[in-house]
Amino acid sequence: MQIAFPKTLYAGYVFDCDGTLVDSMPTHYKAWKIALKRLGFTGDFSEDFFYQLGGAKTTLVVELLNEQSGSCLDPEEFAAEKEAIYLDIISEIRPIDEVLRFVRMVAQDRPISVASGGLRHVVQKALVSAGMAELFDIIVTPEDVAQGKPAPDMFLLAAEKMQVSPETCLVVEDAELGRQAAEAAGMDCLMIPTRRGK
Repeated sequence: MQIAFPKTLYAGYVFDCDGTLVDSMPTHYKAWKIALKRLGFTGDFSEDFFYQLGGAKTTLVVELLNEQSGSCLDPEEFAAEKEAIYLDIISEIRPIDEVLRFVRMVAQDRPISVASGGLRHVVQKALVSAGMAELFDIIVTPEDVAQGKPAPDMFLLAAEKMQVSPETCLVVEDAELGRQAAEAAGMDCLMIPTRRGK
């Protein structure tokens, strides 16, 4: 993977987790497929649909899936099932090495944070599995804000916790919803290529 990291130093850095810090999206997709099968879903859940909604809350994706397929999955029940499956297989995930090197470099003299669409305890376990938990003291999730991505709330809160102005931050993301959230927050955004090439 070739990533053109900026030479300019920012006052603070906000990193998405899944697909940005850790190569976890294939593991998430695997957990989705297992959970859908267990709960009796017989419709189509393509990788394209999954990656298109990267960064969105699981319950929101389930609602969209219900609308699209005419299914009636309970969003909260599904989210709990999928999360349990993901935590069972979370040891499969690995860091994205190029991003990890960049994190270690900027963290020497700049504040860094994570702003992820996942639940806090899941994000923390992902960071532990990828060997980078000790790098991040600031973690922001949808549990901390009124609205998740593509709203700017999580990125703005991350900037506040890092004690820097939003316009002096760089967001590092892999998903379109995250890019939209960064733009809404007035922050520059570096997009990490996904294994889907999006």
